[in-house]
Amino acid sequence: MAALTGIRVLSRALVVTPNLGTWRGLMTTAAVRATPRSAVDDVKVEGAFPVTMLPGDGVGPELMHAVKEVFKAASVPVEFQEHHLSEVQNMASEEKLEQVLSSMKENKVAIIGKIHTPMDTEYKGDLASYDMRLRRKLDLFANVVHVKSLPGYKTRHNNLDLVIIREQTEGEYSSLEHESARGVIECLKIVTRAKSQRIAKFAFDYATKKGRGKVTAVHKANIMKLGDGLFLQCCEEVAELYPKIKFETMIIDNCCMQLVQNPYQFDVLVMPNLYGNIIDNLAAGLVGGAGVVPGESYSAEYAVFETGARHPFAQAVGRNIANPTAMLLSSSNMLRHLNLEYHSNMIAEAVKKVIKMGKVRTRDMGGYSTTSDFIKSVISHLHPPHGG
Repeated sequence: MAALTGIRVLSRALVVTPNLGTWRGLMTTAAVRATPRSAVDDVKVEGAFPVTMLPGDGVGPELMHAVKEVFKAASVPVEFQEHHLSEVQNMASEEKLEQVLSSMKENKVAIIGKIHTPMDTEYKGDLASYDMRLRRKLDLFANVVHVKSLPGYKTRHNNLDLVIIREQTEGEYSSLEHESARGVIECLKIVTRAKSQRIAKFAFDYATKKGRGKVTAVHKANIMKLGDGLFLQCCEEVAELYPKIKFETMIIDNCCMQLVQNPYQFDVLVMPNLYGNIIDNLAAGLVGGAGVVPGESYSAEYAVFETGARHPFAQAVGRNIANPTAMLLSSSNMLRHLNLEYHSNMIAEAVKKVIKMGKVRTRDMGGYSTTSDFIKSVISHLHPPHGG
């Protein structure tokens, strides 16, 4: 059946898709598939949205199992097309990478685990990890991590609500390193006007659409006067186009201290690649750690959903102790992106209710429950969302 312009036919409902703008990415093709592709553990629903699933390394496969179990229980009209790509399990090759890219380009939406990059100081091949190559080939320039306190789970700072926006296609992660002289390594940091302006505009557009009042540009222009100076200049130029949004700047080291001392002063933060990686993890720690914060990455065409702090948590593999909260909340965000608001709200509310009740918590949250216990509890709390 041919795709219907502006309309997606689901198995149970007709959803009209509004124009969501660049940062939401393009939505999945609306064609109803009478014979969906088969994949490992696929849930086949006629008219389902095809989504690429990349479990990754560490506890990634266990977290994806949680997503599939909850989606099945909630009758979510999504068909997962599962692929495996790993640099540590001998499941990485150019052919596999191209298969993953082909699937993601066709489906436009993906949910992924962390593809772990082994540390090898003697490595002489391509310095770009598969994770980085995926981001570059799909031009996933904007990483968004919404750091929000979970009701019922107390931390040093409660009622936090801030967003970290990171440019993730250049900066220190450009994989341009070489030995210029024996014992001397040069590592190039790339900063361009085009990409700095693009991420700055993304941040201000995000703040506008989400009704947020302030954007803080994080930098180290006092030392890296040209590189971070260009990034800061671009942010300042873009800020002038959004007079209703307050704009501030802050040096990265001070930002780390301020986040620990008084994180309430922040609303939306925008920064280059490396700083974003560090701040994502620091901020996740403020509300409970890597297991509870969802994340997502956008290009003009694609949307990828993942955990906010990217950790494989390899020491937990097979022990049934990983916290699936971050991945489940990320999957809920994915459903919202697909305009499946009903299912998105149902899953998010179930996860948050389990945490608020406090009876079922994994070890990272101070409890003794297993991953399986948490999944079962979430499934038992899957009820029609409020107002649904």
